Amino acid sequence: MSWKIDRVDGAALDLDEVLGVYRASGLGERRPVGDRERFAAMVGNANLVLVARDDEGTLLGIVRAVSDFSYVTYVSDIAVVRDRQRSGIGRALIDATRDEAPDAKLVLLSAPAAVDYYPHIGFTRHDSAWVLNP
Repeated sequence: MSWKIDRVDGAALDLDEVLGVYRASGLGERRPVGDRERFAAMVGNANLVLVARDDEGTLLGIVRAVSDFSYVTYVSDIAVVRDRQRSGIGRALIDATRDEAPDAKLVLLSAPAAVDYYPHIGFTRHDSAWVLNP
């Protein structure tokens, strides 16, 4: 099976389809998938959203990011449905994100289960990240 990566307007995506990917990827366990209004704002307000779809148009993965397209791109989420993980879609989504802002570094906070994945695709650990929750 093949897939295609496209940059899209997050607000134009079908919210149920996006929520389905988050749930099917496992990322939904750490995101407010039960709060449709908040989730719609998360996807709609990200200024860099890329999706992976198969030949039939089924959504297989998504990157939600915020970028200044010059210095830094913050990857808020990368989600790939479980049955297509380890097929290259995640790497292709990261590569496409980088292509949108080639001079900007990519920064992300890893899900605990993915900490071994990111070094595999070229990321390096950064020990001074800080989070201030609302």
